[in-house]
Amino acid sequence: MSNSTLLTSLQASFIGCKTEYPTVNGQRGPRVYLDSAASTLMMAPAYEVGHEFLVHYASTHSDLHYAARGASHAFEWAHERVLEFADADPENYCSFFAGSGATAGFNRMAASLSRARPERSIVLISEMEHHSNDLPHRYHNAQTIHVPCMGEFERYGGLDMDRLRAIFDEHGGNINYIAVTGASNVTGAITPLAEVAALAHAVGAYLIVDGAQMIAHAPLSMNDADIDVLVFSGHKIYAPGSPGAVIAKKSVLNAIKPAELGGGMVDDVYLEEFMPTATLPDREEAGTPNIVGGIMLGAVLDLLTRAGMDKVREKEIDLIDFAWSGLKAIEGVSVYGPEPSEVPRTGTIAFNIKGFDHGLTAAALNDYHNIQVRNGCFCAHPYVRELLKRELWEMDIDPDAPNAEADVERKRGMARASLGLYTTQADLEALPVGVRDLVERRDEILSLYEPIGSNGYRHTRFDPAPLDLFDPERLLGNYLAQSA
Repeated sequence: MSNSTLLTSLQASFIGCKTEYPTVNGQRGPRVYLDSAASTLMMAPAYEVGHEFLVHYASTHSDLHYAARGASHAFEWAHERVLEFADADPENYCSFFAGSGATAGFNRMAASLSRARPERSIVLISEMEHHSNDLPHRYHNAQTIHVPCMGEFERYGGLDMDRLRAIFDEHGGNINYIAVTGASNVTGAITPLAEVAALAHAVGAYLIVDGAQMIAHAPLSMNDADIDVLVFSGHKIYAPGSPGAVIAKKSVLNAIKPAELGGGMVDDVYLEEFMPTATLPDREEAGTPNIVGGIMLGAVLDLLTRAGMDKVREKEIDLIDFAWSGLKAIEGVSVYGPEPSEVPRTGTIAFNIKGFDHGLTAAALNDYHNIQVRNGCFCAHPYVRELLKRELWEMDIDPDAPNAEADVERKRGMARASLGLYTTQADLEALPVGVRDLVERRDEILSLYEPIGSNGYRHTRFDPAPLDLFDPERLLGNYLAQSA
């Protein structure tokens, strides 16, 4: 099968793309899923690999019965696929799984690196970071410096490399590491990782990269960019239920102590002492791992490697430009971040409709058009506030006010449409049609919704039937009734 044929096949393989829901007008139809930056849909062939493994399920770290032998081999295979996908030389790099997303990996690396080099007291963090790649570094390190972006207000985004160079020149050997996103989860702005790595390594600092928003959208070479640590989430690259993954230079891992203790990461244990293993990745994977999830993630990465991430990127660039232009052309709609022509970006576009709170935009797109987008600050509060500053000032709202009341929170956020491999041009034609419809019916829409909680909204005359929403209790009841 050719690369293009495989890619086309994979695009049509996702579970849940055609799930139908009702709309306000009484019709039903398949959803338009534009919430992939939060979590992607499941790639069906990878799910089938995981399902088949359950037929042979056993724990790893043994080869003395058939099932355990297969589990151990498959889990090792998954680690190898992670390295291959990121073009990380297995002689120099190690991959391991941690937690249920990227957060566990960041917490582990922040804690370990701060202890390993206490004489280097400064950590740099970009202002675009998701909280997962910000708060752990603040917590574990004596001093953090946030590196600003280029531009201002609505166009703020893309790492300010001139300012970064100045910070490296000023603090030099006091810098332990720099933590940056590969691509912003708010605007999709892509970071020039090889340039950042060169600046960091010139002063002996490490580079930690949040790959969660980049990994499913663009080719990446750990070797070429000389990245020290990459952390990403399997659920953001078509394997919901899989663990988070960490790829790190062996030299980095060998310089730190294991962050988690338990079974599987020791060579021997006595009442008086224990000896952690020097074997990687075993030393970094204490306890029984998420074997099924790791295997499904390995299957996804194997298929995407075969299809070619360069082809995935080519497809997405055209869709990004199409979606950006479509939203920007609507009067009364603001889109955020640098222009795609100025800073390369992934398929994530944040926007607002004038006169609508971000929660209302998300609710009405869902209820009237079956378009599913995310809303809020996307766990990147400082960055979102910078993008919204001008608008919030015009509303006489202090964007940096702590402990904001609910009415402020309703304004201090955005709606976000984000693409996946399954996103089609038809999906992105539907988005501006839906947004334009809300703009044209603003007064009507505003009169039909009531606020719920801090940033939610509910239609006052439309409520989907319980059978239209997933309910595990109902499914179990059906099973019990059929089994009686």
